[in-house]
Amino acid sequence: MERSIEDVWMATGLCRNLPPSTFFPSDGSGVEVARKICFNCPVQTQCLEYALTNRIDHGVWGGCSERERRRILKRRGTAVPASV
Repeated sequence: MERSIEDVWMATGLCRNLPPSTFFPSDGSGVEVARKICFNCPVQTQCLEYALTNRIDHGVWGGCSERERRRILKRRGTAVPASV
């Protein structure tokens, strides 16, 4: 089976062997735990860009929370307007 570029970087992330709930925390201390894992991850940049490109709204991706990713998109001028 051929792997896409996305699959390749995802397979090398430090998160690959951890429960998904680690990166979808329900509180601020959970976000900090996820960030610490992401900080040393060799694919942190690719992960963050994937989340930004695909407008992923939930969880910690590339060491950034949902709120942080919204700020990045706003600074880039690519934020999606909120639904009315």
